[in-house]
Amino acid sequence: MRHVLILGGTTEGRRLAEALAGVGAGVAPGLRVTSSLAGRVARPVLPPGEVRIGGFGGAGGLAAWLREHRVDALIDATHPFAVTISANAARAAATSHVPLLRLRRPGWVPVPGDDWRRVASLDGAAEALAAGPWRRVFLTTGRMGLGAFAHLDGLRFLVRSVDAPEPPHPRHLDTLLDRGPFTLDGERALLRRYAIDVVVTKDSGGSATAPKLAAAREAGLPVLVVCRPPAPEGVRTADTVAEALAWLEAVRRRAGR
Repeated sequence: MRHVLILGGTTEGRRLAEALAGVGAGVAPGLRVTSSLAGRVARPVLPPGEVRIGGFGGAGGLAAWLREHRVDALIDATHPFAVTISANAARAAATSHVPLLRLRRPGWVPVPGDDWRRVASLDGAAEALAAGPWRRVFLTTGRMGLGAFAHLDGLRFLVRSVDAPEPPHPRHLDTLLDRGPFTLDGERALLRRYAIDVVVTKDSGGSATAPKLAAAREAGLPVLVVCRPPAPEGVRTADTVAEALAWLEAVRRRAGR
C-alpha cells in the first residue's frame, strides 16, 4: 500500500492521520497519507502528512483524483451529517475500484434523566421550536444551517461556532466563537448565563461537545436532537480509529503488498 486518502475535518480523521504518520502504524512503511479538508473553517487544525483544502468537483472529480494520485484506499472520515461528500465518495470509489471505509463515530445514546425530542431535520427542529413554549435557544447545529431558523423572530438564539455565521440566520442572535472540546462546568455556566430553556443539536456523537447534553440533563432542559442520516448503502463502516487501522491492514494483505 502506497497512498491513503482521508476525507477529514473531524477529530477521528485527524487521529487516523496521526496514527498513520511516519511508519504507517505498521500498515506500510513510508505510507503516503493525504488528508482532504472541505475548507469551511477558516483556521482548521491540520493533521500530519499531506493536506489539501477544497472540494474535488463532485464524484467524477474525486474519482479522477484517486486515479491520478494512485490512491490505494479511501477513508471517509467526514462529519456524520456530510451527506453529499459521503455519497460522492461512495460513487467515486465504485467507479475507480478503490476500497472505501466510512469512519463514523457512534451517535449519542440517552441516559436516565435526559429529555430528548428527536426530529428528522433542521426544518423539523425549527417547526418544533415554533410550536413549543421556549424563548431562549442554545443552537449547536453548526453555522451552515442557520437559515432553517431565520424566520423564528420570537426566539432568541445562542450560536457557538468556530467562525462567525453569515446570513441568513435568526434576527435575535448571540454568537460565541469557540472550538471544542468543551467542559461540563463551562456548559453549566453558559446555560445559566444566557438563561437557555431548550437546546438544539445534531446527533454528531463524540466526546468533544457531549458535555452540553449532561448540562441540559442536570438543568432539566429539553434537547431537540436532529437524527443523523444513514451511511451510503453498501459502504463498510467503522466506529473507531483502531477499526480503521485494522481495515487498512486487511486491504494491504488482500492486495499482496
